[in-house]
Amino acid sequence: MNMWFLGTGAGRPSKYRNVTAAALRLPEPDCSWWLFDSGEATQHQLMQTPLKLNKLEVVFITHLHGDHLYGLPGLLSSRSFDGGITPVQLYGPIGLKRYIETIFDVSATHLDYELVIHELTGDEGIIFEDERFKVEVGLLDHRVISFGYRITEHDQPGKLLVHKLKALGIESGPLYGKVKQGQSITSPAGVIVTPEEVTGPVHVGRVITVLGDTRPCESSLRLAMGADLLVHEATFAAGLEEKAHEFGHSTTTEAAVTAVRAKARQLVMTHFSGRYSNEDLTQLEAEAAEHFAASRAATDHMHIEIKRR
Repeated sequence: MNMWFLGTGAGRPSKYRNVTAAALRLPEPDCSWWLFDSGEATQHQLMQTPLKLNKLEVVFITHLHGDHLYGLPGLLSSRSFDGGITPVQLYGPIGLKRYIETIFDVSATHLDYELVIHELTGDEGIIFEDERFKVEVGLLDHRVISFGYRITEHDQPGKLLVHKLKALGIESGPLYGKVKQGQSITSPAGVIVTPEEVTGPVHVGRVITVLGDTRPCESSLRLAMGADLLVHEATFAAGLEEKAHEFGHSTTTEAAVTAVRAKARQLVMTHFSGRYSNEDLTQLEAEAAEHFAASRAATDHMHIEIKRR
């Protein structure tokens, strides 16, 4: 899995970075992708990546501030022009449905695919699950309703150890499929063979946490617990906690402390105030690294691989 940071700024676009959006490309074979927030010009940022709009499956909006939302109608419309015909699931706070339907009605926009809008009530828990992933949501602490999302990849069976199966007299065929599905089988000699005996170690699923705008809060910690990747806003530098909290945000240090407390593996900070240039990011990164060594400051178009444990 890979994550692209399409916009890493706060409030409005600046000459250093665009406003918030991030894309998570899922594993092979389908390589579809999910979008987290869609600030103004997100579809323009996508043009600098290998991601195709017709492969977009799900959009998660953290909150309804414009720097996280204004790029969504255009992006959804362009998906039809890009050959997108499969359904898209859209999740976000109450008011998202009215926003999208109003803009589409006024602009006479027609989609060539089904857009399924799920408005979240603020209740925490699982909001999405399929055979590959589950997604949990939590309410954060911002000036408006703001959500964080925890994406958990289901564990996958280990590699089939064909040499062990053949040593037991079991040749390639339907029995191999049963083992892959986690079922015990019987060898030609009448011996019961469990999947654990003839498969390698289980591939432990990865956990990605993407937080919307927030002050430090317990919900952030819960969503981030044990995450392989924590994406946390760091609107302001260390020492500006009072200003950050006034506007419902966090500092670099507070993002790092959350990563430490959650025992995350990697922290990527984003949503930087326009007061900071790209040259300033080195200092912001260093502030976080004093508390959590595996800290990075995101830049527009940066992408990272999320490796298995």
